[in-house]
This record gives sequence, structure tokens and C-alpha cells, in this order.
Amino acid sequence: MKKLALHWKIIIGMVLGIIFGFIMNSVSGQQFVTDWIAPFGTIFINLLKLIAVPLILASLIKGISDLKDISKIRDMGLRTIAIYVGTTLVAIIIGLSIVNLVKPGTGMPQDTIEKIKIKYENDAGVTDKLAKASAQQDAGPLQALVDIFPSNIFQAMGEAKMLQIIFFALFVGICLLLIGEKKAKPMIDIFDSLNEVVMKMVDLIMLFAPYAVFALMANVIIAFDDTEILLKLLQYALCVVGGLLLMIGFYLILIKVFVKKSPMWFLNKISPAQLLAFSTSSSAATLPVTMERVEEHLGVDKEVSGFVLPVGATVNMDGTSLYQGIAAVFIMQVIWPDGLTFTNQLIIVLTALLASIGSAAVPSAGMVMLVIVLESIGFPAELLPIGLALIFAVDRPLDMCRTVVNVTGDATVSMMVAKSLNKLHDDPRPKEWDDHYEEVK
Repeated sequence: MKKLALHWKIIIGMVLGIIFGFIMNSVSGQQFVTDWIAPFGTIFINLLKLIAVPLILASLIKGISDLKDISKIRDMGLRTIAIYVGTTLVAIIIGLSIVNLVKPGTGMPQDTIEKIKIKYENDAGVTDKLAKASAQQDAGPLQALVDIFPSNIFQAMGEAKMLQIIFFALFVGICLLLIGEKKAKPMIDIFDSLNEVVMKMVDLIMLFAPYAVFALMANVIIAFDDTEILLKLLQYALCVVGGLLLMIGFYLILIKVFVKKSPMWFLNKISPAQLLAFSTSSSAATLPVTMERVEEHLGVDKEVSGFVLPVGATVNMDGTSLYQGIAAVFIMQVIWPDGLTFTNQLIIVLTALLASIGSAAVPSAGMVMLVIVLESIGFPAELLPIGLALIFAVDRPLDMCRTVVNVTGDATVSMMVAKSLNKLHDDPRPKEWDDHYEEVK
């Protein structure tokens, strides 16, 4: 009998988790889910985060050292950043076009606004996002540049500061090129072996994925306790989801036109990473799986995926940028219609583009960036808590959706860069967790 594909197992786990969550809501079993089900999802995410840092280090150092030519690093870096900026601009423009066309914030009943304000304005989640945004704005103009350079690589790895880890890996990889092949070989062999070990860890962790997704989805469902507010925000949520679907369509066009591959083939191969992105709301946690799918199933060389994907998980937030454009205009349509000028929307485009580069690859980071986007256009400070409260109820499900777009965008760009550098293979050979099991059992 043919073995069921991983993405179908994950989908089954997701559907059962949603059903189980609704059942627990109906019988007041939320505490049972929190105590006995949700921890298994947390364990799974922790395992993915555990291997993300060694995977970035090993794959990037090995990939850079394999290039044999420093000029190739420059070419790959420039192409990667240029494509990422281009796709992010497309995402923001799609978002702003939809929200201006549909106008989901126009005509929202005042009693609904008051109810949302009372329920969420002083919510710990809202105040936390405002505090984080304020701290980020208080930093100097070059702080983002300073933050790339670590003073202690072990601290950077412990705190999973991706840009600092990427810089260190690039630095080591370039230095390995400069000391000569003979002296560099022992260290390159170590990182090559480490990369193989971590990729095998991904295979083993993914055996647990369907059960973890069940736990994650059940935990998400029990958090939605006010269906009336969710229904009132449905038009706004549909605008975001519609924009994200258009962005997925744009990626598929790029795959067809530039990579010369079937869009359905691409979706089939990358779907496990997309489903995990949806479940975890974190492109950083999904990164090991994204790298495994891109290398072993889509055929991208390690030296390309090892650079493009970690950089993408940090600076390429197309889904988040699209959401910020829609959310900012929606909030203005509801409580600050006077701010809806063409100039302000141009500022939103620029600020959302810059904010996406600094947006952390963790759940709900987009809302922190949204505060910065709103403040860049002079949004009244006293209305900020109300603005965030307006969209807070549906932020988590939309965060799950936009993380799918972020991960899909990373995979698309890695294929485009690989194709342009002749580093894309037509016959990738996936590795299974038990390839060598017979030798050691």
C-alpha cells in the first residue's frame, strides 16, 4: 500500500485539531487543552528552533566555502536582496489596492467599535506591542545596522538573532576561502557533516508533525471566544486573506515564467513547510523544514538555499508587509479618515518596506511593525491603542496566513536565484529518516 504523503498527514492533523478545539470550546474544556494538549505543540516548535541555528551555520558556511569565488557571493547577495525588495513592493501595492477598493473600515457601527475598544484596548497583548514598538523607535537611526554585528556569537545563537548568525557564518565562510583549500578542508568537512546531521534531525522531527499540528490548532481554536466580534471583522480579514492569495498567485507566475517549473509541482513539494508555517505562525521555526523541502524536493543547491532562506526568514516578510498596508488603511478608515491621503499611503509603502526588513520572524511581530508604520504618517498617539484593539481579535489567524506567504516567498526566491546561477537541479532526491537504519539497527 502506498504511504500517505506527509502533507496529507499534516492536513488531517490540522482538521482534527480544529474539530477537537471546537468540541472543547463547547464543553468548556479549554483548560484541558491548555494543560494536556498544547504542550506537545510547544515541544515541536522548540525542537524546530533548536536545530535552526546549527542548520544556518552549517549550511551557510559550507555553501559559501563551496562557491570557491568571493565574487559569486556578491552576485548571489545582490540578486537575493533585489528580488526580495521587488516582491515586497508588489505585496504592499496589492494590499493597498485591495483595501482602497473594498473599503472594509467604512461604515463600521459605532457600538461595535466601542465594544472592541472596551474588550481589547487595555489587553496585555496590545500594550505589549505598543511597548515593543516604542522601544524600537527610541533606537538610533543606524541601530539596525549595528544589530547585524554580534559582540558574542554564542549569545547571538542563544537568542536566535538571525542576522547576527548570518553575518558570522558569512564571515567564517569567506575566511575559509581566503586561507586556502588545504587548510580549510578539515573545518569544511565538519560543517558538511553537521549539516547532514541536522537535516536528518529535520526528518525525524517531521515524523511528529501531524500530532504537533493537531495540538497547535486545538490551542488556537480555544482562544477565539467572541464570535460576534470576529464576524464584524470578517470583511477586513477577507481583504487580508484575498491579498495573500493573490500574492501566492504572483509567486506561482514567477515559478512558471522564470523558473520554468509547474506551479502545482511547486505547491506539492513545498506544502509541508506551508502547513507548518500556518500552524506555528513563525517562519523562523519553519526554517529547517523550508530548507529541507527546498534542497531535497525542489532541487536548489545547498550553497544557494543556505544563504537565501535564512536571509529571507529575517528580511523577506511579504505577507507581513501586505497585512501592514491593509491594516493601516483599515484602521484609518474606521477612526482617522482624515489621514487617508495619497501622500500618507506613499509613506506607508516606504515604511512597510523598511519595516519588513526589521520584522522578527516570530508570531505577531507584524503588529509591532504596524505601530511604526502608523506613527510614520502622524497617526494620533492617543488613538493607537484603539487602532490595535480593532484588529487584535483576528490577528492570530491572519498571522498564520501571512506566515504561509512569507515562507512561500522565501522558497520562490531561492528557486529564482538558483535558476539564475545554474544551481537548480531537475532530479532532486529526497532523503528519508531511515535511509541508513538497516546498517545500525
